Amino acid sequence: MEFRPCIDIHDGSVKQIVGGSLEDGKGASENYVSDRDADYYAQLYRARGLAGGHIILLDKAGTEGYDRDLEQARKALAAWPGALQVGGGITPENAEDFLDMGASHVIVTSYVFDGGKIRYDRLDEMKYVVGRRRLVLDLSVRFRDDTYYIVTDRWQKFTDEELTPALITSLSYHCDEFLVHAVNVEGTGTGVDEDLLRVLARSSGNPITYAGGVASFEDIETIREIGEGRIHFTIGSKLDLFGGHLPFEDVIDYCS
Repeated sequence: MEFRPCIDIHDGSVKQIVGGSLEDGKGASENYVSDRDADYYAQLYRARGLAGGHIILLDKAGTEGYDRDLEQARKALAAWPGALQVGGGITPENAEDFLDMGASHVIVTSYVFDGGKIRYDRLDEMKYVVGRRRLVLDLSVRFRDDTYYIVTDRWQKFTDEELTPALITSLSYHCDEFLVHAVNVEGTGTGVDEDLLRVLARSSGNPITYAGGVASFEDIETIREIGEGRIHFTIGSKLDLFGGHLPFEDVIDYCS
């Protein structure tokens, strides 16, 4: 189990938002807005050797906000080239640009999960452009009708795809890693989604990074126990770097 740090960027600022609150044209419910640029966090993660973290551009591609996000992402990737993953508006047309900026991997959701279904033709196209070993699939989910459904477009749109251990195992042949946000608890600090963790733990294949609701060292231990040490995790608004109470250095030591 590894601690995978994050840099979430919205309207050109490093932020922590409440999961599922981001709506086009309406902003988002914010837990924290940093007065530091994204490269500060990348340099901090580099100093502690925390490779494998992710940068997420939260604005819609093609907007002025996204352009501001992109400039922040560029700074972070230049601060630690080859170590951080990046997602948000990734397509075959721009994926190589992010790799050239210094991203280790590109993270893809909406382009592949289009029209409510997995578009395997688009998945193959992404693999052709960047290679399977530099592709991360975002399988972030929202819980509805007793089922975890994969969501896209900054977690606003439900697909028809249910997240199951079989689906995760199958998709492992098409990418290098998975990123899974538990959107119902993302940014709430109310504890991890144990049922979702059990779904992830029953899969086999690629590494998985879980995000959502981590608010204590007990939550981290729950991830370790349910995931049998195989599921990585990230912490957002409850980390002291982002205004929370969990000390960054203590989290690193806990996972050592």
